[in-house]
This record gives sequence, structure tokens and C-alpha cells, in this order.
Amino acid sequence: MTSTNIVVIGGGFGGLYTTKHLAKKLKKNKNVKITLIDKNPYMTMMTSLHEVAANRVDSNSLKYDLQRLFSRRKNVDVVTDNIIKIDQNSKKIIGKYGEYSYDYAVLAIGSQPNDFGTPGVKEHGFTLGSLDDAERLRDHIDLMVHLGSKERNPEKRKQFLNFVIVGTGFTGTEMAGELNSWKPELAKRYNLNPDEIKITMMEMAPTVMNMLDRSDANKAEKYLTKHGVQIKVNTGVVGVHEDHIDLKSGDTFPTRTLIWTAGVKAVESAKDFGFETARAGRIVVNQYSQIPNDPSIYVIGDVAMYDANGSGRGEPQVVQGAESAGKCAYKNILAQINNSKPTKFKGTYSGFMVSLGPSWGVASLINTFHLSGFFAILMKDLVDMIYFIEIYSGYYLFHYIMDEWFRIKRPTLWRGNLNRYGNVLWTVPLRIFLGMMWLIDCWYKVQGPGSWFTNKLQLNFPWLVQAATSGASSKAAVTTAASDKAAAATANAVQFSLNYDYGHSPMPVFDQMPHWVQAMTKIVIPNRAAALNAQKIMTVTEILLGILLVIGLCTFLAGGMSAVFIAIFCLSGMNYWVNVWMFFAAIAVMNGSGRSFGLDMWFVPWLEKKLGKARYGILRPIYHVDKNGIKN
Repeated sequence: MTSTNIVVIGGGFGGLYTTKHLAKKLKKNKNVKITLIDKNPYMTMMTSLHEVAANRVDSNSLKYDLQRLFSRRKNVDVVTDNIIKIDQNSKKIIGKYGEYSYDYAVLAIGSQPNDFGTPGVKEHGFTLGSLDDAERLRDHIDLMVHLGSKERNPEKRKQFLNFVIVGTGFTGTEMAGELNSWKPELAKRYNLNPDEIKITMMEMAPTVMNMLDRSDANKAEKYLTKHGVQIKVNTGVVGVHEDHIDLKSGDTFPTRTLIWTAGVKAVESAKDFGFETARAGRIVVNQYSQIPNDPSIYVIGDVAMYDANGSGRGEPQVVQGAESAGKCAYKNILAQINNSKPTKFKGTYSGFMVSLGPSWGVASLINTFHLSGFFAILMKDLVDMIYFIEIYSGYYLFHYIMDEWFRIKRPTLWRGNLNRYGNVLWTVPLRIFLGMMWLIDCWYKVQGPGSWFTNKLQLNFPWLVQAATSGASSKAAVTTAASDKAAAATANAVQFSLNYDYGHSPMPVFDQMPHWVQAMTKIVIPNRAAALNAQKIMTVTEILLGILLVIGLCTFLAGGMSAVFIAIFCLSGMNYWVNVWMFFAAIAVMNGSGRSFGLDMWFVPWLEKKLGKARYGILRPIYHVDKNGIKN
């Protein structure tokens, strides 16, 4: 029976960060139980919603299953529930489907788009506040371009093909850039001139992207304008209708797609908890991220209002702010448990980055370094990767890299050069040829007088030869070897080539084993007995690699091992420059060549499913804790 219950409400950036660090710090404390509650069984990468809305990545790429994130943490329960209130008197958190006792509670329920009561936004506009919003917007954009391509009335055609984004903050700017990168693909699909699809950003202020340094904002504005995005400043939207919007100037603008990104506020449910709220419905907290009158309840992230400088705006509603508050909360909970000194909130903001499409962006790091283009996007990706490192999730770090760099629908940071969905059919002949090379090369090793399975030593390493000879016989052997080598050199001089040239002897990559390789090899193969075993194991491994490559099974592993073996042979003085091509061929077949005319087409998906289930459990739509405390 646990004596201390910590409940974290909200599985977003801040809630996840807090829970992960509490679980790690308290893993040896058997008297503490942590419960993470969210309305969804997964965490959403909210900063990438525009990628789903513009159809660059699949929506599943932004879902990170909470149970998988905590499957290795036995002190954490994951629960799917909608929290209604916190009863401070009974120390219970009331959900729609259950009640949860707490000693310490962390409220991290996030924010939602703020339309400031503008008429028609809810009925006819679109927002980017959730994964459902992104999917709905993606489908709507595709439909509008489809309908627009068939419309012959010029005015109605404009309504379908005009896309308006209100607000030029992070969300609006990234949505505009991403949508603009989708435009050529949409135009091609529906036989349109890309110039017919118009993207317009509208900003009420006289300048755009005011969250950025002015120089960075100017670069971003110039880039978007150059690539066809129209930007209107001093332009307020006061009404939204099905086929047009009303502007503050009294004009109208034809469109059936208005994307509202002009502001955020605390989620609607924040007001139901009965705590003091401030601007945009955010809950007021003190310098320790606590409710002022209740030190056992912490509020972090976008929903929290800590106004240290008295501006009335509070901390920026960004991921770095949520992480800073999460750090403050978990440290103070640990301090309360251990009766130590509390920590004051300190916002850490290392920089701001904004993408203007999949392959270009701007970034400002610690207000000193200003990047644009490739390096800005690379930095943005690295910051996301660092978050997964901070929450100790190598599994989702791997999937993030795959989804952003390899499983891509359009050219991105690496201009499509890493796209693993390229046609791998043409590497199949190379894969089979490389496999046959191993099998044919091993044929003489398994039969006849040159068999590697006899007690005849085939690995003539210097220390093994020296051990087999001594005194005069050793000198004679050396003299004979030198004479043979001189005679061979006189008869047929070796010549460097990457291709076998008739009449010349191939040049070895190394005439003799480098000293550092010799030292390492001598540890593994110190004597004749070890060498005899090694040559048998090597032969069996080579045959196995050949079979796997020919049938296309585990080609990533087989290709990688082939490259390692070839490198070892080269370093051991047992390979020639004319064979070095095999190393690069082995790397080439690792790129999924077994998916075409190979067993990997079935084996790899099966293996991924089995390994994922064994380590992380089964994905479920709902998580809860039953009366016996058993997770389901």
C-alpha cells in the first residue's frame, strides 16, 4: 500500500516531462505511486500539427503512446479519463470515469486556440489545436482544391482556391510555409496551374512574426513572399462566412478556408477547477508553480500564469516554458517529500525556431546566433530530438527521426535524399549477386584439400606462424618466403586498381596487418586452437550471410555484417582493392532491398510487431486502473 500519491493531469509536453523525471527520481522509493491522466491514451507532438494539416506526415507520426512511454516504469500508472474537478478538501481528483486520491497534483492541461469571439470562426473557420483539427483541415484543403479544379465560374473558383491564414505567430507562419510546399503536389493531382492556388496571411499588427527578432522576421517574410505567399498587414478579420470573410476595413475576401491562428488561451475546463484565473483564462500560480493557497497543487505549461515581471502576459506559451515549469514542479515535489528547500521557477528559453516549409526556416539561438535555411531546420529537428532524450524515450526518438527524415511524402530537410520509400527494386540484383559471392567464395572452404573445417591452419597471422616454426626452420621459411615474394614481384608486379586488369596482380589493401589491428586480433585469436575455431565460425557465418542475402531475409543485418566482414578482411591483409566495391554494395543493400522479392516483406513487419509487444505491451485505446490496481 503506497503512502504517497502523485497525480499528473495532462500528458502534453509539460506533464510528460514532469512524470518522466518524477518516475526516474523516485524509482527506488516503493512508497510513492505516480498516476498520469490524460483524455487521450497518447501524447501529441503539438508543434508539428501543421505537418499533418499539409499532408507531409501521417497523423500517427505525431502520436506517442503513453503506455509505451512508461512501460518500463513500474511506479507509473497511465489512465485515460476526463478530469472534471479537484476536491481540495478530500484530496481527490474527480474524473468522468473515476476518482483518484492525491498527495500532490500537477495540472498540465494545456491551451486551445483563442478566436476572441470573432463571429463565424467556430462555424466556418479552422483551427490547429488538436490532431483532429489537423486531420479535418487536411481533408478540407484537398477537397477545396478538387472542387476548385472543376469550377468554371471565376468568382466561385477563387473561393475554393483561396486559403487564408489569420495570425503570423509560430502556428500561422509554419502552416503557411507547409501549405505552400504542398501546393505543387495538389496542383499536379488536380491538373491546375500552381499559381491559381493562393495562400494569404493576414495580420492585424503593422509587422509580422513578432515573436521573432526583427531581422529573422524580415528574412522569413521575404522568403514567403518570394515563394508566392501573400502577406497583408494592418488587416483585421471581423467576420467569417461560408464563402468569404469580412475585413475590418469594410472589404470582403473570397475564401472557403480560413485558418485561425491568431492567439491561444487556457483550455475551457480550466475555469471549472475554481482557481484564480488571469488573462486568457490562465490559472494564477506563485513562484514555485503552486496554487497560492495550496502548496500540494502545481499548475504548469500553457494553462499557468506566472507573471514575474508584472506585464500581465505571463511566461511565453511555448514548449520551453512548459519544460521549465515541469522542472520546477518535480523538483519541488521531491523537496516536499524529502523535507528540503523548494526551487523557484526560472524560465529557460534557449532560442526560437520557425519552419517555413519542410526544408527552410529561421532560428535564433540564445539571442546570439541567427540561422536560416538548412541549418535552421536542422536545429529545429535537433531540439525536438533533445526533448525525447530528456524524457528518456529512445524508442520514440528513433521513430521521430524515421518520420521526419526517412518516411517522408515530400522532400524535406535532406531534399528527399533519405527517403526510404524510394524504389528498392533495382538493388535486388545487387543483393542476390552479393549473396552468391559469399556462397561461391565459401565453396572451396567447405570441401577438398583447402577446406577450412580441417585441422589445417588457414589464418596465417604472424604470431601463429612464428609459434609453428623456430630456429633454422624459421629462418629458412622466412628466406623462402622472401625469395618467393621477390620472384613473384619480378614475374608479375602488383598494381593498384579498382578493377581486375588482365596481366597484372591485384594490390592488397594492406600488405600486412596494421599494428593496432594485430594487437586487437591477437587478443581474440591468441593461438592455433582459437584460430582453427575462428576459421570455422567465419566460414559458417559467410554462408549464412550469403543465404540471407539471396532470400532477402534480415537484409539490413546481413548487409551490415557483410560490410563489417569485408572491412575486417581488408585490415587483416586478406583482401584486395579490386574487391573494395563489395563494402559499398553491402551498405547499399541495407536500404530495404529485402522488401522486393524477399522474405523481409513479411518478416520485418512481423518482427516489429512482436518486439514492440514484448517490450512495450499492446497499444490500447483506453488505459485505466481497476479496483485491484492492475493496469489494463
